[in-house]
Amino acid sequence: MAGYLHTGFSLQVLKLFKDMTLVDSLRPNEYIFAVVFSACSDGGKALEGRQCHGYVVKSGLVFHQYVKNALINMYSKFSDVKGAMRVFSLVPGYDVYSYNLVLNGLVQQGFLNEAIQVLERLMGESVEWDSVTYVTVFGLCACLKDLKLGLQVHCRILTSDVELDVFVNSAIINMYGKCGNVINARKTFDWLQVKNVVVWTGIMAAYFQNGCFEEALNLFSEMKIGDVSPNGFTFAVMLNSTAGLSALRHGNVLYGEIVKSGFKDHVIVGNALINMYAKCGDIEAASRVFLDMMYRDCITWNAMICGYSHHGLGKEAMALFHDLLAAGECPNYVTFVGVLSACSHLGLVKEGLYYLNQFMRQVGVEPGLEHYTCVVGLLSKAGLLDEAEKLLRSIPVELDVIAWRTLLSACHVHQNYGFGRRIAEFVLEMDPNDVGTYTLLSNIYAKAKRWDGVVKIRKLMRERNIKKEPGVSWIEIRNVTHVFVSDDCQHPESTQIYEKVKELLARIKPLGYIPDVTAVLHDVEEEQKEDYLSYHSEKLAIAYGLMHAPLEAPIRVFKNLRMCEDCHSAAKLISKLTNSLIIVRDANRFHSFQNGCCSCADY
Repeated sequence: MAGYLHTGFSLQVLKLFKDMTLVDSLRPNEYIFAVVFSACSDGGKALEGRQCHGYVVKSGLVFHQYVKNALINMYSKFSDVKGAMRVFSLVPGYDVYSYNLVLNGLVQQGFLNEAIQVLERLMGESVEWDSVTYVTVFGLCACLKDLKLGLQVHCRILTSDVELDVFVNSAIINMYGKCGNVINARKTFDWLQVKNVVVWTGIMAAYFQNGCFEEALNLFSEMKIGDVSPNGFTFAVMLNSTAGLSALRHGNVLYGEIVKSGFKDHVIVGNALINMYAKCGDIEAASRVFLDMMYRDCITWNAMICGYSHHGLGKEAMALFHDLLAAGECPNYVTFVGVLSACSHLGLVKEGLYYLNQFMRQVGVEPGLEHYTCVVGLLSKAGLLDEAEKLLRSIPVELDVIAWRTLLSACHVHQNYGFGRRIAEFVLEMDPNDVGTYTLLSNIYAKAKRWDGVVKIRKLMRERNIKKEPGVSWIEIRNVTHVFVSDDCQHPESTQIYEKVKELLARIKPLGYIPDVTAVLHDVEEEQKEDYLSYHSEKLAIAYGLMHAPLEAPIRVFKNLRMCEDCHSAAKLISKLTNSLIIVRDANRFHSFQNGCCSCADY
């Protein structure tokens, strides 16, 4: 039986056990049951496991420590945390293995409060911790993002006799990364004499989780110089770091390395590839990766559905959602964020409300903040501002400023300035430091030609020391990233860029381009307003891309703020004039301009 168990034939163990008791009428002892419970957990045989549990309780064998531990392990693997806790609490006798199994089960299933209670109980007993205990407790600290507890556990292990092996150090690095202390994670990493791929991947993940994408990519290069080969998890972290920088060319290089290394068919790598291509603006490449994947999990479907939604391709997102249901996959919390976002792009008010109020509950997903924010966006886009406000005031979850700012932005789009002012005042009561609300309110006053209101908002911002982030756009040409700000004269080719912008704007006027001077938030003459509009950062970046990008290559521009209406109109006509595909990712979504149209349907 032990031989079958250790070679992976768990069902053969159960067959032998039945033969032993029924055919040969032999009475099993505690060692037999320790093997049988392990076979039940490995083979997913919950019913047989519970039957054997009943036998060991009646026979008294459950009081053997290793039988108790095997039972706890079995229930943990069945995700039956209550069953594991019942055995742990009701059967006397505790050792470090019992605590390790219970803690690990609770952490993996997300029962963090219960895990803290077990940890407190462990601390109160004279049970000596081993390396597995420390790895599990560091994992608990990481899940809780409890840096104070993590530091205390780190101090404890340094004063103990436990060897700081690769697993323990990886757990420490992971804990510091998840708790936002990348400096301590790096100190732990640098202290190590021997570094394998697990430790390297851990420190890269720590940098990635804290938004230090360039540092993560630099470490990847150092790892290769150190002759350590990456694994699938390493490539996943690198691809997600690349997505954070929107560095498409670097992502393509990584894809080449992945194919050469043989990790192309790993699900975690495929998911990261879809995410990278979608966030770098190449949704077609993301779709190709999705279609080529041999195996898919729920994350795969979610990455593609959300990718389509982020690019304004609502029909494709909804079609893929129906494919997910047809494939028998169960949608989860993230799936419905993408679906409701797609409904918003398509203006499917009735369908969006059905998914929120009925279908999500049918599949056991409780609507959260992101779902309600998407529906507020859906109602707002349809012009149902009163309904959107009623929803915001009635939903059972705690709202953040973003949900209300979504409604405020819609007031600006639909030119309902009185409604917008009322919403803005309410939002500023919630968060007096939200710079986005000040900006939108200033825009609303300017559109209504209420220059006194604009002055009042700017004065208020000065008094509260609130500064608006300047608009910045960037484009990558031949491995070099070129950054532009409005009216930028710092670029070495600024004279030629300005001439190109001037030429493009002159050539699109016969196609119907009229400068949207209402977008200028200054009380100046009309001619001066046109000058303000002409050299916004995205126009400079698009012009530079047309000057230097290879023929027929898409122009990919990234911007830190939302694209203004005038630049949006200009980009549509420039795409028609030059027969180019221009993709602009602003703070809200991707805009794909082609043949005079935009994927956002001009919202």
